[in-house]
Amino acid sequence: MKLSSRHRQEAGRIELSMTAMIDVVFLLLIFFLVTTSFTKAEKQLRPVIQVKDQTEAQPSAGRLEPAVVEVLTQGGRGLYRIGSREFTETAELTRLLEAFENKDEGAFVIVHDGASFDMTAAAIQACRTAGFPSVSYVPASNE
Repeated sequence: MKLSSRHRQEAGRIELSMTAMIDVVFLLLIFFLVTTSFTKAEKQLRPVIQVKDQTEAQPSAGRLEPAVVEVLTQGGRGLYRIGSREFTETAELTRLLEAFENKDEGAFVIVHDGASFDMTAAAIQACRTAGFPSVSYVPASNE
């Protein structure tokens, strides 16, 4: 029995199942959608610390410096220091911070070696309670 040439050509062709390929494509699409993180780009985030203009030698008269709270231990007791004033109570620190006019500049909490975690957390909370929109934790340098 002789087979026709047309039947031989159809028997030699290989066909791929499109259903399986579509399933794989959809699985890959779902995988990439689930594993993608949708976060803001770094350039869109508001920086806490802003760089001053280097051409400005002196700060302008209307511009005040940010609040700097130091947390340290002296003589075995914990202290909060703002400028030359020292406090042992968090309530006193909060009252002084509430009196600051330049809350938009943010606050910096500088923590020296030996300061307890409780005092550091209390200083950060005092800054937030006083109304500072941003509070930065800064470990003290050993200079």
